[in-house]
Amino acid sequence: MNRPSQAAVMFLLGAALLHAGSTGLYLRYVKAGLQPLLLASGAVLIAGALATVWYEHRRNRRQGHTPAESDGHGHGHGHAHPEPRVSWLLLLPLLALILVAPPALGSYSALRSGTALQKPYDLGPLPRGSGPVPLSVVDYASRAAYGHGRSLDGRPVRVTGFLALDGSGAPYLVRMALNCCAADAQPIKIALTGQLPPVLRPDAWLQVTGSYSPRLGRDPVNNGPIPYLSVTSAQPVPVPHDPYDETWNN
Repeated sequence: MNRPSQAAVMFLLGAALLHAGSTGLYLRYVKAGLQPLLLASGAVLIAGALATVWYEHRRNRRQGHTPAESDGHGHGHGHAHPEPRVSWLLLLPLLALILVAPPALGSYSALRSGTALQKPYDLGPLPRGSGPVPLSVVDYASRAAYGHGRSLDGRPVRVTGFLALDGSGAPYLVRMALNCCAADAQPIKIALTGQLPPVLRPDAWLQVTGSYSPRLGRDPVNNGPIPYLSVTSAQPVPVPHDPYDETWNN
């Protein structure tokens, strides 16, 4: 591609990064802590595109050429050299990023990956109070599987995640955990038992309230531990602003 075309692609990519980083769309791809780097990258790409256009304009004025008289290597020959049209296919990923917002990873990915639950370094005390304590999927699973529920102090818990149903129809409450980006996302699973809704729809987000169950299952994919939660109530909730769980590596 010639320099004006390269500048256009750089500008569009930078604009796409700024759009994703400023609207929350970036949370579909990377962890929240990378937002400043994403915005900075977009700004650098746009600055680079504008600098390329300015440099090309000055070079053409200095040499007395119009942009159509220069080839992709910056040499004027008095006639245009057509660029391979296939190069413009580079714009397709940019248009997809701008126009199509892919959903966060869901039950399809969760059921084909083994649980990533790992033994925590420490299980801190729960916040004070008498009502259900809000816990992440990772926090409850860690306390149930490795702390055997002792750190829960017999208190009811409230956990939010999306539903996944295995081949037998057994329900799991899942949250995809991130190290860096969606490419390395791995599921943390909680098996549900008790008072469940009569109709369970995969990928639906639920906020469940319940209590610790001593039952412990094994993930058929990697034999990892899957603790159970005894559900007393469940209600649908909207997809959260950040659908991924980053607490496991904080």
